[in-house]
Amino acid sequence: MTTPAIDGWFTTGPEPTLLGSRCTTCETVVFPPTSGFCRNPACSGDEFAETALSRRGTIWSYTDAQYQPPPPYVPTTDPFEPFALAAVELPEGLVVLGQVAQGYGVADLRVGAEAELVVEDLDAEHSIWRWKPVTEMGEEADQ
Repeated sequence: MTTPAIDGWFTTGPEPTLLGSRCTTCETVVFPPTSGFCRNPACSGDEFAETALSRRGTIWSYTDAQYQPPPPYVPTTDPFEPFALAAVELPEGLVVLGQVAQGYGVADLRVGAEAELVVEDLDAEHSIWRWKPVTEMGEEADQ
């Protein structure tokens, strides 16, 4: 089993989740996890509780990365292979940007469609989270 590429941002296992922070004063939820001060400008809270975010959300927007990002991006293929990105709105009111699961591209995405969090291997040692499109019937899209 590989370890998460960023410790504390997501869980692994059969039902992975993103981990956010919930302000104990105003209940505002943020991702990635935070400390220090509440991101809600109307709140002076500075204490947070870890909170698991919903595994499914609605595709809010999407695009593709046709050109290799600059460092510190580490390409996983040589030559670079374009990949899709999706901004997914979660029931908690957050929009979380992430790569789309392997085998899926912009042709598989639609604004308003559902996406589900999955964990995939980045390399032999690390795993990352990605968004996987879900079909209209509630089943994961097959690729």
